[in-house]
Amino acid sequence: MSEYTINDFKKGQPRWCPGCGDHFFLASLHKAMSELGIAPHHTAVISGIGCSSRLPYYMHTYAMQTIHGRAASISTGLKVVRPDVTVWQVSGDGDGLAIGGNHFIHAVRRNIDINVILLNNRIYGLTKGQYSPTSPRGFVSKSSPYGTVEDPFHPAELCFGARGRFFARSVASDAQGTVEILQAAMKHKGTSVCEILQNCVIFNNGAYDAVYTKEGRVKNAIYLEHGKPMLFGENREFGLMQSGFGLKVVRLGEDGVSEQNILVHDAHCMDNTLQLKLALMEGPDFPVALGVIRDVTAPTYNEAVEEQIEEVKGKKKYHNFDELLLTNDIFEVK
Repeated sequence: MSEYTINDFKKGQPRWCPGCGDHFFLASLHKAMSELGIAPHHTAVISGIGCSSRLPYYMHTYAMQTIHGRAASISTGLKVVRPDVTVWQVSGDGDGLAIGGNHFIHAVRRNIDINVILLNNRIYGLTKGQYSPTSPRGFVSKSSPYGTVEDPFHPAELCFGARGRFFARSVASDAQGTVEILQAAMKHKGTSVCEILQNCVIFNNGAYDAVYTKEGRVKNAIYLEHGKPMLFGENREFGLMQSGFGLKVVRLGEDGVSEQNILVHDAHCMDNTLQLKLALMEGPDFPVALGVIRDVTAPTYNEAVEEQIEEVKGKKKYHNFDELLLTNDIFEVK
C-alpha cells in the first residue's frame, strides 16, 4: 500500500463560514483518505448543490459538483463504468434527502459500492435559512416563521427502510470518530451511508450542542463498537438493556445490574431491528448513537452488472460492436 499525506489530497482554500462544520469534516476526510492509502487518481468526490457540496473544489482527486439532488445518479454511473475508482458522494440534508431523496433511496437499495456522506445541519444554509427535511417539528425558520408542521426524516430510518447495509454516524467536531467511520465505510463493499452531525453557525447554530464538544459526547452520546457492551458515561457507569420490545438506560451496580446484563453491539446482524432502535435514540432520555451502527455484506450492484455482462458475452457470437456488425449480411462495395 502506497503512503500518502494529508497534503496529497488538499486543494484550494475552503470558502465556508468560520466555524462551519464543513471545515471539520473536510479535515477528517483528508486524514481518512491519506491513511487508507488509495491514490488520489483512483478517487472521485461527487456532490450536488449546497454549502457542503462545495467540498469537491477542495479535493486533489477527481471531483465534480453536479446539479441539485443528482449526486447519487452521477456517482452510480461512474462506479459502474469505472469500478476501480473509489467514489465518495457528498450531500447535505436538503440536497440528499429532499430533491435528491429518490436517488438516495434507490442507490441504497441497489447497494452500489459508493460512500454516501450526509452532512446534516437540519437547515438550508446556502439559500439562507429555510427548514429542511431533517428540521424538527416546530422549527422556526425563514420559511416557517410560526414553526414547521411537518415531522422530519430520520436519515437512519430512511436508509434502513431502503434495505441499507451500512450506516454510521459521527459529529463533525469529533475528528477521531469521523475518521474511523469514513475508513470503515470505504472498506465496506456496497453503499455506505455516513451521517455527519454538524452545526450551521449562521442559521442553525446549536443544533447539536449536546454532543458537539468532547465533554458533551461523554455525557450524551454512546460510541458503538461491534462485539463490545453498550456502555457510556463519564466512567462508563451507564449501559443499555432490552426492555420488552424497546431499550432502557440502566446504571451499573443498581438493582443488581452488572456488565453481563448489558447488550452487546452486533453491527453485522442481518436483522436490523435493534440497530434501528439504536440509530433512533435521542436525548434527553437516551444517548445519541455514534460509530458504525450497521455493517452487513450483500452483493453489490456494480459487481452484479459486470458479472452479467461477462456472462452474456460468453454466450454471444460477438463480443464488441465491430463483431456485431459482421454478424449480419455484408455487402462489399468495390
